[in-house]
Amino acid sequence: MAAQGRKNVHGKAGVRFKAGYTKSKHENKLRTLVTDLVKYERITVTSGMARELRSLAEHMVTLGKRGDLHARRQAAAVLKSEESLKKVFGELAVRYANRNGGYTRAYKCGVRLGDNAQKVLIEFVK
Repeated sequence: MAAQGRKNVHGKAGVRFKAGYTKSKHENKLRTLVTDLVKYERITVTSGMARELRSLAEHMVTLGKRGDLHARRQAAAVLKSEESLKKVFGELAVRYANRNGGYTRAYKCGVRLGDNAQKVLIEFVK
């Protein structure tokens, strides 16, 4: 009888390499990171996550600048806390009112000791 689907990572019946997490976990991680970035205005992540996080964070600021109800509901679907939502539509929208994009900045800051992954400090431009 043949194996059904992805049962064993190392056995003959299964796939050899399997992703560490699913798409939903990856999206949830991005939501958590963008919420923390809005809350603290600077966080340290790996370089791959910084690329994805940067586009999502800039989209949140663009929604905040738009300021209508639909934009607020779109941002609320991504951000995990009410205080981050208020900060996007209040403080960040006012701060970047005259700026057309480029709300974040990323600095390389060495490698992580455990797996030698490139660490990046991402922050909002003042």
